[in-house]
Amino acid sequence: LFISCGLIIEDGFEYETLERIILSMKRTAAEAGVQIVTGDTKVVEKGAADKIFINTAGIGLLMDGVELKRERIKSGDSIIINGTIGDHGISVLSKREGIELESEIESDCKPLNSLITAVLESGADVKFMRDPTRGGLAATLNEFANGMEWGILLNETEIPIRDEVRSVSDILGFDPLYIANEGKVVMIVSSGDRDKVLNIMKTHPHGRDTKAIGEIVSSPKGMVTLKTVVGGTRIVDMPSGEQLPRIC
Repeated sequence: LFISCGLIIEDGFEYETLERIILSMKRTAAEAGVQIVTGDTKVVEKGAADKIFINTAGIGLLMDGVELKRERIKSGDSIIINGTIGDHGISVLSKREGIELESEIESDCKPLNSLITAVLESGADVKFMRDPTRGGLAATLNEFANGMEWGILLNETEIPIRDEVRSVSDILGFDPLYIANEGKVVMIVSSGDRDKVLNIMKTHPHGRDTKAIGEIVSSPKGMVTLKTVVGGTRIVDMPSGEQLPRIC
């Protein structure tokens, strides 16, 4: 419904860039149907910030009848993501480090409230959901499974990754599973509603590349494993440290 926005701006920051940021925020808030109702601006000396820091906080309403709890997840449930992974992290890294790419990789930043609302209002049995930001898909799924009486099995061939993201990751020695995302949501849904949720998400502009990427399994408990393209299985650990410089 409402968000606040605080800006910490380095002295000498280009006005044209600031204007682009503000206009982008205005367009995105309008798309999401939220109002930016308050904010603050601080200017710090040159070198005291990485050009600009932006922080936000929001207020919304819980939907009646929606119960999102890890405790509701059980063996056989499906894992769904609304598109390709790693776009945001590789986009930011390439810009920050001055890496020249033949084709542009754009960040996946986008508002997901209308997509999520469409799924929840359909009556589909959504057990749990989260955004796979810092630490990527691997960190999010490990947080899902940690301490639970079930595990997660991913299917590598079903995880959507752009060829450009895969290529840059290979060159730099990164695993796309651990790269940050911004416009993505991971949902755990009952197996009976899997196709229903896939169809709803694929018809939404922010879910055209939606895929079912795995399932909840009875063992190994509390762990995330990956069925590889060659038919083997490997453990997907929680990331230790930071694979990439902090970008969000």
